[in-house]
Amino acid sequence: MTTLTLPELAKKMAGIDFAMLQTHTASGEIAGRPMSNNGDVDYDGDSYFFAFDSADMVAEIERDPKVALSFTGSKSLLGKPPLFVAVEGHATLSRDRATLQAHWVPDLERWFKQGVDTPGIVLIQVNATRIHYWSGEDDGEIRL
Repeated sequence: MTTLTLPELAKKMAGIDFAMLQTHTASGEIAGRPMSNNGDVDYDGDSYFFAFDSADMVAEIERDPKVALSFTGSKSLLGKPPLFVAVEGHATLSRDRATLQAHWVPDLERWFKQGVDTPGIVLIQVNATRIHYWSGEDDGEIRL
């Protein structure tokens, strides 16, 4: 078993664009949806995602900030299993223009036509408390 450090795991996650973000609905069910991490994986335990303030997930995070993320890499060229990462954490919301700008990438203009000035844009920050990963026959856990 190989034990990865947080920076080593972040480097391996750099090529995974999409994550599934899971929140708790008002009735207590678990809801999930794909979110682009926009390559923002210089990972210090936080992940960042842009959304519209009107999205159900924003209200769900305001009601219960406990969330989960799951990442799945691609199968290697040699046929080895991909990297799987499960993140547990707490989400916060930011509407601060400087904070949005700090995590903005031009590819987001596909969804947010006016950039960080798009009406109703919000940044979801997930602060990880526990990360579990599986890579081939190796697995490990990082607690933050």
